[in-house]
Amino acid sequence: MPLKPVGKGPAVVACSSCRHSREAQEGPDGRRGGAQLAQALRRVKASDPAYEAVAVEEMPCLFACTEFCTVHIRAPGKISYVLGRFEPVDEAARAILDYARAYAASEIGQVPFREWPQGVKGHFITRQPPEGFLFE
Repeated sequence: MPLKPVGKGPAVVACSSCRHSREAQEGPDGRRGGAQLAQALRRVKASDPAYEAVAVEEMPCLFACTEFCTVHIRAPGKISYVLGRFEPVDEAARAILDYARAYAASEIGQVPFREWPQGVKGHFITRQPPEGFLFE
């Protein structure tokens, strides 16, 4: 699969092929949870100009298959994060985008815990250092 160029700013990349839940691959409508979450992220982003600076992107399989409804939050020169175990609904999408806004405004991608939306607490899976750096 070839790489597709995208913008260089802050982004939430949703795994479009993620399971709907730990128990089910697809939701009641027959669609994967990741595709539903990506749709919710786009819907919530479009509803509020405060999210304009954060791109919503999707790609098949982030390789976090032991989890479900995963996203990768990233920006150039910043620590990035994979989060998962979300319900594919607008409430979760809003929490993800609220965190992504704070992340985008941070210097290195580190958001103080007290600023995390409740809806992302307990959903972090991994963090990765930006290319050429390690986190101290």
